[in-house]
Amino acid sequence: MERSQTIGTIMMAASGLQMLIFTLGIMRRSYLAVALPVLAAIAAVSGLLFWVGYTMINMEPDLTELDTEEQPQPVSA
Repeated sequence: MERSQTIGTIMMAASGLQMLIFTLGIMRRSYLAVALPVLAAIAAVSGLLFWVGYTMINMEPDLTELDTEEQPQPVSA
């Protein structure tokens, strides 16, 4: 089995286990079973947005745009 297949198998097992724990928590009427996944989702989205913003701030300006802005027109005789 290749490395990506092993990681995929582990991810599938982890998601199945997480779903089982979530279902058991809901059946016991535990509010943590709902609150923790929602908190994790919000944290993941916030982290992703922060990372995208940070990447956009630290990007180098596109210098090809400067070359095409004002090129002198050739003089025709």
